[in-house]
Parts: sequence; structure tokens; C-alpha cells
Amino acid sequence: MAFDKGLAERIREVLKERHDVQERKMFGGLCFMVDNHMCCGIVGEELMLRVGPLQYQKALAKPHAREMDFTGRAMKGMVYVEPDGFENDIGLLSWINLAIRFVTSLPPKVK
Repeated sequence: MAFDKGLAERIREVLKERHDVQERKMFGGLCFMVDNHMCCGIVGEELMLRVGPLQYQKALAKPHAREMDFTGRAMKGMVYVEPDGFENDIGLLSWINLAIRFVTSLPPKVK
């Protein structure tokens, strides 16, 4: 599956000051890892975010957000956001910061 390369550049711009970001192909799209934790990504034209269980319902209540159901079942703590939900840079930054707050609260991954 192809992903929106323009959106990838916008996400890279948001994350450019971080030194703990890696990109990986996942879910048929592109995923951005922060401190070795899946944080956000792109599937098609949609933004995919790991918001965690505590912010999950609040994130779903926002316009243009829906459950991530990649496997046919909702993946709790993960949401998709339609392009209208991040059409401006402030919207994109807000969503990505929500995901960063969650993943940076997680314990370090042991390799």
C-alpha cells in the first residue's frame, strides 16, 4: 500500500529536533518510532497514532478520528485521523504531540 509522501515530509518536519526517531515500513505504510516505541505513522492518506488507553476515548471524540481497525478489530489505544483532521500544521502538531506524550511515558524497551 502506498502512503502519502507529503504527509511523511510534514511529520519529519515536526520530529526533526528529536534524536530518537526511526522510520519503519509497517501496516502497509510508514511508521515513526520514538525511543524505539511505535508513535505515529501513515496508512494511505490517514494519520495513525498511538495515543494509549487513557487518551483513547478523548482522541476518538475529536473530529475526523476513528478506531484503528487494521486487522478488522479495534486496536485499543490506536487511532486513525482523516486528512481533514490535520490539514493545517497546528492540527498535525497537536495529534503528534498527543502520541509523543504517550510513548515517552513508556518504560525503555529492552533489546
